[in-house]
Amino acid sequence: MKKLTATYKGFITGIAMVAFSIGIYLVKGDFENNLQYITYGLYVAGILWALIDFKNSPEENKSFKNYFSTGFKCFIVITFLMVLFTFIFTKVDPGMKEQMAVKYRADLQAKGNYTPAEIEAMVQKAKDYFNTMLTSMAIFGYLVIGSMVTIAASLFFIKQKKTTV
Repeated sequence: MKKLTATYKGFITGIAMVAFSIGIYLVKGDFENNLQYITYGLYVAGILWALIDFKNSPEENKSFKNYFSTGFKCFIVITFLMVLFTFIFTKVDPGMKEQMAVKYRADLQAKGNYTPAEIEAMVQKAKDYFNTMLTSMAIFGYLVIGSMVTIAASLFFIKQKKTTV
């Protein structure tokens, strides 16, 4: 049986995350709930899956560079799939943009620092940049989390190897 590469593990994990995210949205009607943390758990598990398989592989050169490269191959595919999902989902479901606009308008009105015309202008600007903002946040967030998990796990596995030798 052929072993799955880190890239394929990233693809499988990304598809699972997209499916779970859609499930959350269908059940809860939005993404603003604690179930979304399970998606991040899947993300971390996918990266760890790739790194643990690398750790257990017959590869001789298990340096930080090679661990990070393996994790990167996994998390970059996941990031791509989740960013693509975020972009498409925000385009397909305009209700998310409208929900954001209602909440943002209420927040601005509660502050009491703006005139109605200023509030409407600010809400319209937020609506105009909603898709770009959400997609950018997804890119940045998934890249940062993926990098941090990969770095931490890589260092852990390297340190573990040195203490067991």
